Amino acid sequence: MTWPALVILALGTYAMKAAGPVVLGSRTLPDRIVALFGLLAVTLLAALVAVSTFADGGSLTLDARAVGVAAAAVAIRLGAPFVAVVVLAAATAAAVRALGG
Repeated sequence: MTWPALVILALGTYAMKAAGPVVLGSRTLPDRIVALFGLLAVTLLAALVAVSTFADGGSLTLDARAVGVAAAAVAIRLGAPFVAVVVLAAATAAAVRALGG
């Protein structure tokens, strides 16, 4: 990626973030809209995790990343702290890859 493209993307990101307060001013959004935005953030994060875990180019694949995400899901279900979940997921994926998976 070139520097001009990076600068353009950064400016576009800041413009989109500034658009909300500029358009709304001091008005507040209804509670239903605020709740919807919260759900959208969770949905987008889940989609990013799914694509990063199961996509390999243009096809779906099951590999060490899927095992790492599964280990993270189990750790979350058991109530592990966030740092432990991340370390466990990374270590599990690394171990599966080291074993040839």
